[in-house]
Amino acid sequence: MAARSLSAFPISPSNPQSIPKGARDSPVSLAWNRGPSCLASSFNGSKLSVVPPRSRRLVRRFNSAVATVLLSLPTGKPDRASTDKLPKWSARAIKSFAMAELEARKLKYPNTGTEALLMGILVEGTSLAAKFLRANGITLFKVREETVNLLGKSDLYFFSPEHPPLTEQAQRALDWAVDAKLKSGESGEITTTHLLLGIWFEKESAGHMILSSLGFTDEKADEVAKSMDKDVILSYE
Repeated sequence: MAARSLSAFPISPSNPQSIPKGARDSPVSLAWNRGPSCLASSFNGSKLSVVPPRSRRLVRRFNSAVATVLLSLPTGKPDRASTDKLPKWSARAIKSFAMAELEARKLKYPNTGTEALLMGILVEGTSLAAKFLRANGITLFKVREETVNLLGKSDLYFFSPEHPPLTEQAQRALDWAVDAKLKSGESGEITTTHLLLGIWFEKESAGHMILSSLGFTDEKADEVAKSMDKDVILSYE
């Protein structure tokens, strides 16, 4: 549309006053007043791109906000919410959390529980934790089936919120992962393996019960714990 509007006026680079009076306040005219470099004629096949400075500022602010969200997950400890000294979550762990919210919504559950966190790890699928689970016969299909058997189906006409809030057990699993990373003294990020073990050590949670029913044991937890600090290849920076 912008190219057509430009072709309707015989604009000459050497004579900006040739723009009709009624069109001088148009976006095209305003862009011309900022300088010839902002316009390109449609007659020579080049593109017209008019981006006001204000729009550029809005884009930068939006990207900054997204980056802030992606570098952290919810915490149940208020003293941690504003500190920059905590280790960051890995890209895979953050994606696993996002997939967990999606799985809770698919099942029409009102909250994101430990069972959803477990499904999120498997949906993301590329982490060492997810590969370990699959190698031991714990698949997304089986976890979904066990979830429905344990928690039941939601009402057909119930719709989950866009971001189903965490259950207390799921929040404690996230906080356990952060605590474990801090206690280890290792550098790097909090990984999906930390998250998986956080689910496992929340003994009364649905996620722990599902893992246990599918053959996950304390011995396997010890085995997967050996790779806790290795799954840090991808990161949002």
